[in-house]
Amino acid sequence: MKTFLKILLLLVLVIVAVKLLPAALVLIVLLAGGVVLAGCVGIAIGFALLCATVVLAAVLAPLWLPVVVIMGIIALVRRTSAKAA
Repeated sequence: MKTFLKILLLLVLVIVAVKLLPAALVLIVLLAGGVVLAGCVGIAIGFALLCATVVLAAVLAPLWLPVVVIMGIIALVRRTSAKAA
């Protein structure tokens, strides 16, 4: 009798699972869509920040390029003077 009840319970569970399958699929599709949408928004925000950084670097280039050149010359002079000593 126990085996019959186990089979009956399994059958009832299968029927309930089949009845709930469309709702579960809708929930899964909605969650997957939300994850994809969040990923697209994150990529767009990252790209916008990258563009803003490039624009800021281009706008400030007249200020930081001479500083980098001067630092490079100082580093070159220090390196050559250290080898000569």
